[in-house]
Amino acid sequence: MELLTTKEVAKLLRTKERKIYELVSQNAIPVSRATGKLLFSRSLIEAWVRDHLECAEGIERLEVHPAVLVGSHDPLLDWAVKESNSELASLCDGSLDGLERLIAGKAVAAGVHIFDPETRSWNQEALRLAAPGLPLVAVAWAKRRQGLLLPPGNPRGVQTLSDLRGLRFVARQAKAGSWVLFRHLLKEAGMTSLDLDVLDRPARSETDVALAVAEGQADAGLAIESQAKLYRLEFLPLAWEHFDLVIWRRDYFEPPIQRLLDLARKESFAARAKTLGGYDLTGMGEVRYNGG
Repeated sequence: MELLTTKEVAKLLRTKERKIYELVSQNAIPVSRATGKLLFSRSLIEAWVRDHLECAEGIERLEVHPAVLVGSHDPLLDWAVKESNSELASLCDGSLDGLERLIAGKAVAAGVHIFDPETRSWNQEALRLAAPGLPLVAVAWAKRRQGLLLPPGNPRGVQTLSDLRGLRFVARQAKAGSWVLFRHLLKEAGMTSLDLDVLDRPARSETDVALAVAEGQADAGLAIESQAKLYRLEFLPLAWEHFDLVIWRRDYFEPPIQRLLDLARKESFAARAKTLGGYDLTGMGEVRYNGG
C-alpha cells in the first residue's frame, strides 16, 4: 500500500494543503492517523476521487466495475455464483487482498471474514479503517465454523492448539482472513507460528488446506468444517466466523449481484449449505455495514 503525506495528496489533487485539512476535519476523505500523523492510501484517494465524479445531469458514479468477485474462498459462494447464472468471474486470494482490489475499483464485490481482536467483531472494523467514506455495503452471507483439519483418526491426538507444537502445519497466505484469525487464536493460547513446523508454501484456499492434510503433506491446518466433511478428515472446531459480501452500493442493485442474492433466499441454497456442513444462515442478507 502506497502512503501519501498531506502535501503529496494536495499535489495529487491539485489543491492546497489547507483544503486537505478541511476535508479531514469533515471526515470527508479517507485518512489514517495510525502513526500519529495524517497518512493517505493512494488507492483509497484515487477511489474517493472516482466516487465523486460529476456529469452534466448530476453527481453519479461513472466508473463501471468489472463483473468480478474477489476476496476469500468459500465453497457455498462458489456454487451460488455458478448456480445463479450471475455471470460473475471469481478471483479469490484472501479477504485482505479482496478488500484492496475492491477499493481499487477492480471488482464489484468481495467475500471477507476479517476478525478484529480489539473489538472482537468481524469485518466492520476493517471496513471503517480501510474504506472510510466509500459507498460500500457489507451483506451477511453466512456464519462458518472454522477449526483444525486433522488426518482420519487424529493419529497425533490433537485436542487443543498447544498439541500442535512441533507438528507440520499448512498455513494460509498472509492476506487470508483465516490466517488473521489463527494468529489471534495462537496468541490466546500463548503461542506463535514459530511453535509450529509451518510448511514453506502456504495454502491459497480452503480446499488447498484440506488437500495438504488429506495427502499427508501436513499434520494439521485451519479451514472450514465443510472441507473436513468433503475430504473425510477429522475436525476440531475453534470458532464461528461471519463471512460477508462487501459490495459497491450501486452494484448491489445490478443484475449480477441481485441474481446471486435471489438464489441465496431459495430452499436450494439452504439445502446446499446443509449438505456442505458447517454453515449457519441465520441473518443471511442483512446489511451489517453501510459506508459513505
